Amino acid sequence: MPHVQPEPGALFELAAARIRRAAGEQWPGEPVTLGAHVPSVTGYVRRVHLGGRELFAKDSVLGLSLVSVLRGVAGSGDQVRAAQSAYASSPTSLLAREAAQLRALDAAGIRVGRCFGYRSGVLFTEAVSGPSLLDLITKDPGRTADLMSGALRGLAALQSPMVASVADTTPIAERGIDATFRRKFNGISGRAYVTRLGVDRLDERARRGAVAVLGVVVSRLLKLRLLPAPGPRLVVYGDLKPEHVLFPDGPDEQPVFIDPGLSRGGDHQDAAKLASRALLAVIATPTPDGAVLVVEGIDAFVHLQARHIGRAERGMWLRRLMVTWLMDSVNILSTYLAAPSALPLPEHALAVVDSTPALCTVLDSVSATLAAGTEPEVAWRLALACVTRAATR
Repeated sequence: MPHVQPEPGALFELAAARIRRAAGEQWPGEPVTLGAHVPSVTGYVRRVHLGGRELFAKDSVLGLSLVSVLRGVAGSGDQVRAAQSAYASSPTSLLAREAAQLRALDAAGIRVGRCFGYRSGVLFTEAVSGPSLLDLITKDPGRTADLMSGALRGLAALQSPMVASVADTTPIAERGIDATFRRKFNGISGRAYVTRLGVDRLDERARRGAVAVLGVVVSRLLKLRLLPAPGPRLVVYGDLKPEHVLFPDGPDEQPVFIDPGLSRGGDHQDAAKLASRALLAVIATPTPDGAVLVVEGIDAFVHLQARHIGRAERGMWLRRLMVTWLMDSVNILSTYLAAPSALPLPEHALAVVDSTPALCTVLDSVSATLAAGTEPEVAWRLALACVTRAATR
């Protein structure tokens, strides 16, 4: 008999209780008030008021996404609750590693939402205000390339010995795009996962269309295997989304980074993640007057990152970036489509779900171009043209 999937309300109540308990253990005697729930598909996040300070508290359920947990991947609610106690006390839990990474980044001079405390599996970080990279791009699309390049410049110390050490000893490799893609879509379970996408999020006609397209796209991408990038494997930030880059002091000052996923990878990976999510936002929240400027800016940013690569290797670098972009887009679209209706989604996630047909058109077109062996620079030009059409629809 199949197990009963965890109920969202009960799961969230337990997570909130863990946050209260962890805060009480970390700061005994301090008044702690839980604020608003911050919608997320990855972990349970709450604003927390500790005396006169505002923090974010994050609880990770078994290191899995909330979507996976609520789909029953880790068993019933009772099974999850029993397993969580041991997981939260593990020194290798996801948030224990994230706490270590935040401390190392801060010590290396990279501005981050500082780790204010870690206790019993709950991570407390300082609240960072200010516009995100995505907010700034939307406001001033003509500065897209400059703003995205500034984000990478803010990570110049990633290769420092201090950061490299924590990336090697406590990596968060499971946030890697290629690893996530192959874990999600491998074998029979991957095909079954695709067939259930959108059950709670799309009408049946749109759902069937999305499932058909995504099944083909996944098959193509599994065949477009990424060969290891030449040269040394660098420290990569790993989860470099535009919404994880904040500018509390203005667009011309050093950004602040949140939610790291440090590990080793190719020199295309951080640029690919940043470009991928910027392109996703252009399609999901189109601003016809600014879309062309944003796409042109992303193009300029990508070529700026490739300027140090020899002509012979540049084509393979661009191909890796495009395959990584497509994998990342499929990863996040499928996560949102798999989310049960009872799980609150962030506003940008709802926009992505609403744009599923347009996104599927882009994914189908670009993956077909790559699968046909099209020269990378030509494929990139065709891909950007396809995104522009989708964004100005």
